[in-house]
Amino acid sequence: MKIRAMLEDDRPAVLDVIRSAGIFTAEAEKVAAELIDAYLNRSGQPESYEVDVIENSPGTAAGFICYGPTPLTEGTFDLYWLAVHAAHQKQGLGKALLGRVERAALERRARLIMIETSSSAPYSAARRFYERGGYLETARVRDFYRPGDDRIIYCKYLSGHAQSAGDDAIK
Repeated sequence: MKIRAMLEDDRPAVLDVIRSAGIFTAEAEKVAAELIDAYLNRSGQPESYEVDVIENSPGTAAGFICYGPTPLTEGTFDLYWLAVHAAHQKQGLGKALLGRVERAALERRARLIMIETSSSAPYSAARRFYERGGYLETARVRDFYRPGDDRIIYCKYLSGHAQSAGDDAIK
């Protein structure tokens, strides 16, 4: 297992990862492709986030993650996208990618990581995954994406910065 920065050659495999997940709408897949292209072309504001891939075999991206410092904040990171190819789930790749974000945030002296996701049934596995990783639901915006589909915001305080999170801070 190797995690590295995404390269242009990884684009088809990463788009396949997104499609294989089976939970993203066509519109969400389009947004992901635009974000990946902006990162690869260094257009827009790609400096504000990183896109990394995880290989299950040399040269083959089996998952990806997009994250970075949250604009206009001090020490906050956002995890924007995390997906592992359906054929490679339940093998620890998602956990390794989440660890990558946490290490990157700590290296940059961040104090917390934020993740937002949907309350819809297809995202239930993602919500359980984040909760197992120590992320706490800190906000819910009812009917955000569409009626009956809430925006759920998870947060994890990093070591030395947990004001009320207690043992939930990572070290």
